[in-house]
Amino acid sequence: MTSFIIKAHERRLIPESWNQDTECAFCRIIRGEGRAFKVYEDELVVAVLDILPLREGHTLVIPKTHYSRVSELPETYAAATGVAVSKVANALAQALGNTALNVVCNQEYAQAVPHVHYHIIPAPRFDSPPLVSDKVDRVMKPLTQKEMHKAEFESRSELDDDEATELLQRIHARL
Repeated sequence: MTSFIIKAHERRLIPESWNQDTECAFCRIIRGEGRAFKVYEDELVVAVLDILPLREGHTLVIPKTHYSRVSELPETYAAATGVAVSKVANALAQALGNTALNVVCNQEYAQAVPHVHYHIIPAPRFDSPPLVSDKVDRVMKPLTQKEMHKAEFESRSELDDDEATELLQRIHARL
């Protein structure tokens, strides 16, 4: 899914601040200082809509303690994050009427924010029309994997407040 970005992260040096960065974007959201559309929250975890979603419903599940690497996350937070991923994925699938989801957690490699987080990304719907067509014979052709990744990346835009509010209502009704 994110393989089109991964090459940019090869041989990247990991900043030392990742080990104790309490001013990261997710820490600000957790402290209530950053703007976010909260999907779910308990004492250990928060889930928010991604501000640059790949598809409608793209949600981030974030433990409320700052660890850069999932491999270093304390058991209690790891368990709570797993429970939240399951709850949010279930509510999201019901709200969107689409059970196909990708759940992704990067560690250093292709990780944009140095705070453990899981992406829950609704998969494209199979009943949607293809994204490109062959203009010569007017027959719709499926996208190659490279074309699909490029189209997904180029289609990303900032989350709209009204759309986010409406989506949150649908998801919250199922939590």
